[in-house]
Amino acid sequence: MSFIGWIVLGLLAGLAARLILPGRDRAGLFASTLLGIVGASVGGWLSVHLLHRAVPKHFYDPATWVSAIVGSLVLLIAYRVLRILSRR
Repeated sequence: MSFIGWIVLGLLAGLAARLILPGRDRAGLFASTLLGIVGASVGGWLSVHLLHRAVPKHFYDPATWVSAIVGSLVLLIAYRVLRILSRR
């Protein structure tokens, strides 16, 4: 997948994660894209190491999208937990 493909996948995965877990986060489009790109990497890592299943790197493959969204959700939850803990 090309660099532009990863950015588009990251943007859409980050936005999907924010739609699934709405909150009071004041993150813009750039932060959502970054969340999605890093989340896609985390999702791929989780898939390989925990499920022992490699994720194809094709833009239209459902496994790529699911792993990117799940990875984005994991990062979003971790961010919110760390933010709550830092307030204490």
